This record gives sequence, C-alpha cells and structure tokens, in this order.
Amino acid sequence: MSRIGKQPIVIPAKVKVDVKGQKVSVEGPKGKLAWELPRRTSLKVEGDKIVVSRAGEDAQSKALHGLSRALVNNMVKGVSEGYVKKLEIQGVGFKAAVNGKVVNLALGYSHPINYSIPDQIKVTVDENTKITIEGPDKMMVGKVASEIRAYYPPEPYKGKGVRYAGEHVQRKEGKTVQ
Repeated sequence: MSRIGKQPIVIPAKVKVDVKGQKVSVEGPKGKLAWELPRRTSLKVEGDKIVVSRAGEDAQSKALHGLSRALVNNMVKGVSEGYVKKLEIQGVGFKAAVNGKVVNLALGYSHPINYSIPDQIKVTVDENTKITIEGPDKMMVGKVASEIRAYYPPEPYKGKGVRYAGEHVQRKEGKTVQ
C-alpha cells in the first residue's frame, strides 16, 4: 500500500465531509471545497476519520491512492485552518494596493498591472510592499502567489522584483569596466 494513502485523515470538530459516489465535498469555517476522486480510488467516512482505498495493485492505482489522500487532507486542513502565502515587493517605486477584487501592482512598467482576485481568496497589502494571500484551497493560493510573482520575478543584479517572503535571491556581479 501507499505509505501516504493508508494513513487515515482525522476530521476536525467543525468540518463536515460529504461523499456522493466519486464526488467529495468538505465544508468548514474557512469555506467549502469539492473534488472528484479518480476512478481507481474510493473514500469512506468512519466516525471522525476518512479512509482512502484503491481498487488495484498496479503502479497508477498506487500513485492515485497517495495523491487522492493528500488532496483530501489538504481540503480538510484548508477549510479548518486555511493556507497563507506571503510575497514581498522590493524596488524603488514598486508597490501594491487592493481595490475590491483587484490587486493593483506598480512594478516599474509604463502601465499599472491589475490582477483580479479569484473567489474564496483574500488578498491584503501591508506597507504597500507586503502581500498576504489567504484561502482554503492550497492549489489556488499557490497559483495566485505564483501568478503575481510572475509579473516581475526577482532579478539577480539589483534584487528588485516580487519574491516569496524569506526567498533568497542569488545575486550576480555586474560587468566590470576595462
């Protein structure tokens, strides 16, 4: 059996799990998420635990078993605790602001960049340079963070750009005059 797949998932007190065939929906204080299990896996709720099982012993079934368990675990953790990603903006004149469901980014281009925030994701900006992205869906939080970072990734010469909090950027030495 898959080492990850055979571990049961503990359901916190405020979380409600509903299984209809291959469709799994999880609801909690931070939001509601739904996902469809792959064909070769099945899920059972036993008391306050979720057990994921697989149909066959082939390599793909084993891989989908661990994947399914990990994704359902992320859903349960997301609706109970939520996920957070932090970004930092470095550079003179670089800043961000949130207006409704849009993040306005000034990153040194001739035009401002407007990024529309997806549903269930909350974005806050502190000190014009620190962006916090929160939400119940781990994949969506990571996707939003990577898309915002992709507008101006940190460059190696001056180190300016959008980076993850705590990310180390390897600096390069510039050209020398002969």
